[in-house]
This record gives sequence, structure tokens and C-alpha cells, in this order.
Amino acid sequence: MNAYDEYMKQVTQPMRQELVDAGFTQLTTADEVNEFMAEQKGTALVVINSVCGCAAGLARPAANQAIAEVKPDQLVTVFAGQDPEATATMRAFFDEVPPSSPSMAILKDGQLAYFIPRENIEGFPMEQVRDHLTDVLKQVCAE
Repeated sequence: MNAYDEYMKQVTQPMRQELVDAGFTQLTTADEVNEFMAEQKGTALVVINSVCGCAAGLARPAANQAIAEVKPDQLVTVFAGQDPEATATMRAFFDEVPPSSPSMAILKDGQLAYFIPRENIEGFPMEQVRDHLTDVLKQVCAE
């Protein structure tokens, strides 16, 4: 591992851990993503994590607070820019939406039920992002 990769691993560890501590499973390889998607039943929240400020101040806190109110069957995350193969593989499962990070996908039985792109996260108050996600989770989880 080169110095840059080691540095980025250290920098992103707390960003990863924030979601892991909330109950998310990290998918770091394409194989892990494919295995998850092949077996995905019920509802799932996929957070496409990022090192940017809107991930730190908006997406991760919004996701963590939303799942405290409505918890889908599975919680998973991929890290854009850090785990490129896992992220590309996950995005291929909902290729009808342009890639963005951070973003959140809500899945139902392996199919995309709803997508919250970066443009619906960045520039909005965290509480609004959280409420948007909570409302969608309530709807999808009740179906």
C-alpha cells in the first residue's frame, strides 16, 4: 500500500465507523455487493458514503437518525472513491439514476424503490434530509 492509500484509509476510518456503529454493514468488494444483492429480501437502505462535507454533516447523520425511527431489514454501505469496485457494482443495480455521492438507495426485494441523490442532500438542512428519508422508509417498509 502506498502512502496516499494508507493516509486515505486512516482519514476515512471514522467516516466508515459512523455508519458501522449505527448497524450498517460495509460492502467493500464487488463480490460482497453481488452476494448481498442476490440475497436481498425485504427492505434495505444503501448509503453511498463519501468523504465530502455533505456526507459528514448531512447524509450520515440523516441516515442514522432516520433508521432510529424506521429500520429497514438490511442496512449496507459502499464508500465512493475508496472502494471503487464495490461502489460501481452497487450503482450498476440502479443504473437508471446518475451516480452521485453521497446518496441513498432504498431497495425492496432487490429492486430500487427510491433514490435520494446528492442534489437532494447537499444544501438542505440535515433535519429535512432526515425527514425525507424517514418518510420514504415508512412508505417502503409498510408496503
